[in-house]
Amino acid sequence: MAHNPHAPQGQGPEGQYDPAGSTQMFRAFVDEGTPRRQQAAPAPAGPRVGLIVGIVVVLAVLAGVAWLALG
Repeated sequence: MAHNPHAPQGQGPEGQYDPAGSTQMFRAFVDEGTPRRQQAAPAPAGPRVGLIVGIVVVLAVLAGVAWLALG
């Protein structure tokens, strides 16, 4: 293999010689690229409001059917 004078020299994390320095460069990239944890956004109120409206409509229909059946 040809020697690359511009590549970082040294040993890899397992103690094996890494002539291209790719292991060190990859580890630096992975360690640097870890995203910071963000707080979870609150759930939107849209589906919850729709569910409540749906339940109210169903109760109104059932009340109307019961009123007509018993009246």
